[in-house]
Amino acid sequence: QVQLAESGGGLVHPGESLRLSCVASGNIASINDMGWYRQAPGKQRELVAVISRGGSTNYADSVKGRFTISRDNAKNTVNLQMDSLKPEDTAVYECYAEVWAVGRSRYLEVWGQGTLVTVSS
Repeated sequence: QVQLAESGGGLVHPGESLRLSCVASGNIASINDMGWYRQAPGKQRELVAVISRGGSTNYADSVKGRFTISRDNAKNTVNLQMDSLKPEDTAVYECYAEVWAVGRSRYLEVWGQGTLVTVSS
């Protein structure tokens, strides 16, 4: 069984920074894409950023230039550096990964439980 564990959420003021981290553990053979989604109260879940195994990245327009996604393939981790945070960034941030678990026949999506980020003055 594969699990994702997030850390790094919290309460910050507008303009401040936070760094989210997510580590995958379990019987992992390979991980393809890793990324972050977020869901604000009353809104649909949206993709924040995704990074391929080779390091290619894609960002939501609303976070381009402020957020940076990175990963460490050897440690099965993905990080999200969030700078210049705005109140509209307030949401539950969920990590996900496309994982090929040992004994499986294809990649499956695995999700973390989410971490709350609150940006407020």
